[in-house]
Amino acid sequence: MRRIVVIGTTGSGKSRLAERLAAQTGLRVIELDALYWGKDWQPAPLELFRHRVERETRDDGWIVVGNYGQVRDIVWPNADTLVWLDLPLSLVMWRLVRRTVRRAATRQELWGTGNRESFRNAFMSRQSILLWALKTHRRNRERYASECMPLAGKKRIVRLQNKREVERFVTMH
Repeated sequence: MRRIVVIGTTGSGKSRLAERLAAQTGLRVIELDALYWGKDWQPAPLELFRHRVERETRDDGWIVVGNYGQVRDIVWPNADTLVWLDLPLSLVMWRLVRRTVRRAATRQELWGTGNRESFRNAFMSRQSILLWALKTHRRNRERYASECMPLAGKKRIVRLQNKREVERFVTMH
């Protein structure tokens, strides 16, 4: 495993898994959110985002974290392993609420952009990341099943469906 993509619904633990794998393998982590989001939650123009991803994945030895369809044609063909965190909605929501509260309470800056999560946006907004996770969990599961599984003969596909499987995978690598 030298070029890994970690996918999964919002709050599934993609970044945490990538950090743990990076600590064991020495591979560098590439957060697609960091390449996509600018100051004041402004998205990068598509051409710039694609350029950033191409530049970051040019060399060998990386773990890409994220679900951006706009760059899948750049990232997935170059990956040797796709790790799909397909965890139950209850676990995802628990983790996401806990993470969001921590980030909002500590005013943690995200990806060096100056962006921060807030209680208001998380709990009282139509742009709530919690609402987004609820809306997209099932759709993501269906989409990843249809998009990942056909690649099984060409790449290593790892579908992790509970905490025990995640722990086993991390300890084996």
